[in-house]
Amino acid sequence: MTNDTDRIVDVEKPLKGVSVLVPRGGKWGDNVSAMLRSFGAHPVIAPLINFAPTESAHELMVALLKLEAGEYDWLVVTSATTVDVLMGNSIRPAPTTRIAAVGETTAAALGLAGIRVDFVPENDNSARGLVKELPHTQIHGRVLVPQSDLAEPTLVKGLTDRGIDADFVAAYRTVGVPVDPVIRDSVAGGSISVILITSGSVARQIAAQLAPLPESAIVACIGPRTAFDARAAGLPVHLIAETRSASALVEAVVEHALAGWPSTTES
Repeated sequence: MTNDTDRIVDVEKPLKGVSVLVPRGGKWGDNVSAMLRSFGAHPVIAPLINFAPTESAHELMVALLKLEAGEYDWLVVTSATTVDVLMGNSIRPAPTTRIAAVGETTAAALGLAGIRVDFVPENDNSARGLVKELPHTQIHGRVLVPQSDLAEPTLVKGLTDRGIDADFVAAYRTVGVPVDPVIRDSVAGGSISVILITSGSVARQIAAQLAPLPESAIVACIGPRTAFDARAAGLPVHLIAETRSASALVEAVVEHALAGWPSTTES
């Protein structure tokens, strides 16, 4: 398969010879890298964000103790990092508290921690999707929403607008990680040609540390909300995964390659 520049695409290994920036480490980064390698790509893991303890430690502990005591009817978890915070503080939700999770990765982290998950949005794995899909007849009482200190108010505002008593507490801080100069030069020089963006925080770090990106770079975002955040950070967006999952993000890149690497006009 070829495109306008007669670039040959190996249908078995459509990403052969392509270097892809993977902006998260840990199990997520390893999993994505394995998927990319199966299509012939050379993944470059460069975590651009990390997580630090919240500066509101007292408020967090008060909220977590209330959660453990059963004072909240629902707990909404939006990231695996929040699960780490629960486990790190030896907190388990009361048996009467129901659990909602945003995204398959978060739900899996809760499951691995032995915490039952009662609801995961099916069609839109985002805070907006959770608010939209939460069953009206089942949501009542108080809801605890522990998130990053940089989390947008979408979730709490959406719940509040539905008449739900939702409490936000900063569970952790999201901080930037300086990128290795070698990787920065590889992006600038075009040898890393595909950049994955997995959150608004990652988008802002890429904009701050790697922009301006070369025109040949292809930016792939994990869902529409992340694409919105990337554009707001001043980045171009070429590919958007249909769902907020690692497999969908890799699939978007693979499909683009199989299409012959068409024009990088923004999506």
